[in-house]
Amino acid sequence: MRVGIVGAGMAGLSCAAVLRRQNYQLTLFDKGRGPGGRMSTRRVSTSLGDASFDHGAQYFTARDPAFAAQVEAWRATGVAARWPAAGAGAWVGTPAMSSPVRALSTGLDVRWGTRVMRLEPGRDCGWWLHGESMAPELFDAVVIAVPAEQVSELIEVYQPAFAAQALAERSMPSWTMMAAFAEPLPVGPDCLRDKAIIGWAARNSAKPGRTGPETWVVQATPEWSTTHLEDDATRVAETLLAALAEAINAKLPAALGLAAHRWRYARSSGSGAVMLWDGDRRIGLCGDWLIGPRVESAWLSGFHLATAIIAGEFALQDT
Repeated sequence: MRVGIVGAGMAGLSCAAVLRRQNYQLTLFDKGRGPGGRMSTRRVSTSLGDASFDHGAQYFTARDPAFAAQVEAWRATGVAARWPAAGAGAWVGTPAMSSPVRALSTGLDVRWGTRVMRLEPGRDCGWWLHGESMAPELFDAVVIAVPAEQVSELIEVYQPAFAAQALAERSMPSWTMMAAFAEPLPVGPDCLRDKAIIGWAARNSAKPGRTGPETWVVQATPEWSTTHLEDDATRVAETLLAALAEAINAKLPAALGLAAHRWRYARSSGSGAVMLWDGDRRIGLCGDWLIGPRVESAWLSGFHLATAIIAGEFALQDT
């Protein structure tokens, strides 16, 4: 079976990893420039060398046995390590948060920089995928692994029940500031939580495997981010930098680099479902928006969708 997967973040790649082991023919499409999604790492040149920022997910935990086994495999190959500063069960990608996603994408046919705009049913069966920078392609099944807010426009005509469930979910946004400094900031802990408009702040350069100058990532609270969603990025960066100085009660040295990134769909609410699969039409949905706002949730959603696809195919063969 040929499966087209729209979205090559953690959920889409998790689904692909399981299907690949059963020899499915897979093509993934992602509008991003490379692996990461909300586990992205941004690199910025400074006078002291390159600075890196995990400006999306800050860490992840592993509670489910299946995901714990995956994390242990990442640890064994050097793409994940524990980060006690964020908590006893905290893990990070190494040498960057995007490393586990990059590892999952290795060997897969991923079309980066390609946005799927619409689906079209095939004449007899299957789905045509149409989009920017791509010729239409026909697949036997399609998996949609994008934020809930982007699901409906793709499937509303063909699977209205799934589209309605996605429309009912709303993710909270997050403004994220990234700053590099020539010297360590005068603060003891490497992580700060719930300091006025700051929901989370971390010394990114203190994570395992990081090199380069002192770097900090500051994420505003969802409430502040919602109120200031359309603000100018430069002004947001300056505001969050000032909030960091206030939180640690110290004057900050001049920043070697300063930027802000707006995540419109940062924190999902969770619908209570694990994944959605229509075996008759061969269309499925996965993502953390179905389970909850955690890296593990995205991985589990893709894992269980792939399991359902495989089980459905075996059931059809038996009949």
